[in-house]
Amino acid sequence: MKTFRVYFAVAAAMLFLGSNAALAQSDTQPIKKGWSRKGKGAAIGAGTGAAAGAIIAGKGDRGKGAVIGAGAGAVSGALIGKRRDKKKDPVRHREYTKKD
Repeated sequence: MKTFRVYFAVAAAMLFLGSNAALAQSDTQPIKKGWSRKGKGAAIGAGTGAAAGAIIAGKGDRGKGAVIGAGAGAVSGALIGKRRDKKKDPVRHREYTKKD
């Protein structure tokens, strides 16, 4: 009975892995998913700005400093990321700058 389980597990693994390999070799162009450089820059800038704002603000106003720093960091990070998108991935840049 134990050998039957082993054979069954090997056969199932070969079946599943073989089908995934065939799907991975399709000749269609994959659609880019995930964050643009603009989005990544805004998120990283917001996090860094919040941390820096909280440190710079001092003990009494850490929350206010974090909010102001997050806003400033998000704007500057988005601007830098937008410039990088325009340079490295012009198709994505055109997509999010379309005016409909």
